[in-house]
Amino acid sequence: MVYSFASSENDTVLVLYTFIYLFFAGCFVAPPTEFVSAGVTIQNLLSHWLGSEDFHFIYYHIKRITATVIIHSFLPLGYYLGLGLFAPELNLYNLDQLSILWSVYLIFSLVLLGFSLLLAIYWHGGNWDNHPLAKELKLLGGEGNSWRSVASSINVEFRRVDKFTSGIPSRLVAVTDSWIIKTSTYYVYIAHQNDIHLTLSDAEEHSLSYQNQMAVQYLNITVASIQPGLKPFTIRLNSLELGDLKEKLQAPIRNARNIVIQQSLSDRFLKSFKEFVESNPIYVLPPTMEVELCIGCMQKMSDVKLQKNCDNPEGGVPDNNCVQCFCRPMWCMECMGKWFASRQDQQRPETWLSSKSPCPTCRARFCVLDVCKIQTAQ
Repeated sequence: MVYSFASSENDTVLVLYTFIYLFFAGCFVAPPTEFVSAGVTIQNLLSHWLGSEDFHFIYYHIKRITATVIIHSFLPLGYYLGLGLFAPELNLYNLDQLSILWSVYLIFSLVLLGFSLLLAIYWHGGNWDNHPLAKELKLLGGEGNSWRSVASSINVEFRRVDKFTSGIPSRLVAVTDSWIIKTSTYYVYIAHQNDIHLTLSDAEEHSLSYQNQMAVQYLNITVASIQPGLKPFTIRLNSLELGDLKEKLQAPIRNARNIVIQQSLSDRFLKSFKEFVESNPIYVLPPTMEVELCIGCMQKMSDVKLQKNCDNPEGGVPDNNCVQCFCRPMWCMECMGKWFASRQDQQRPETWLSSKSPCPTCRARFCVLDVCKIQTAQ
């Protein structure tokens, strides 16, 4: 009876320790938001050795992947060592008394760790020439270009503040002017924007988001490179980020399955705003007036002018009615729509189209009826 009780107690300790270790090991391998916020990640713990991701993106992830492989391969051995301390009655440190099962587990753990260390040494050969990420960059560079020249190009573009990013550092999607990048635990997928096909492959809808407790839709977009040797990969992002993503993409996203994409409130308003403006009278530019880039985005040409079209065109009380704006065209329709939406009551979106806004330049009050597309005089 004493032996039976001791055996049962040992089993309980083993099961309890196993569940606790697996939980924390799983959170360390695929860290949830709470672990990322607390800094319990490889990127944070080894930040001094890894360096700066913003300034040396490629070398940062080469070292991150190598460190991740080594640390994760230590987890089975860490389980064995921890269990030996947590349950000394199992005599796991006494190699002469180990059962066949524990002996096999210990040998497997040591072989796995040793293999990972040898693999890291091999990757580091030739100053990381043998690393899988370096080999992928070599394919992207083509004949006559070293992988370091491609890495330098990616590093330069990743430093720019106008890139699109989504996700957490260990599972990041980044789109620069020339590159689409997806980071994962053990790999970094990279494709050149000129050599890809983008396909909307799937959509996931969830009734509750862990971030804002609202319904959310995630889109899966397949990135397939036309270069041989480069595997396709899938980027996953919130449907509300699709508009920002498209601004950085050079290739269209094919939606062969006709997946219905949920739009954000701002996107839906901009669509209605543009439809209203299209039906408004056109403003013909005087021959002496030149059109310049929109001062809001500095990317598109200014294409709208505030011209009073509603009742009482000669004047009005600024606090209540629209008034004439005398500014020359300085904004594109999209920036004007975003400005108009930002000046409205965010809790009452149903009133936006019927509301008013001050001119972003001179503060003259206007409504949607006063926004006119411009046309060059013939």
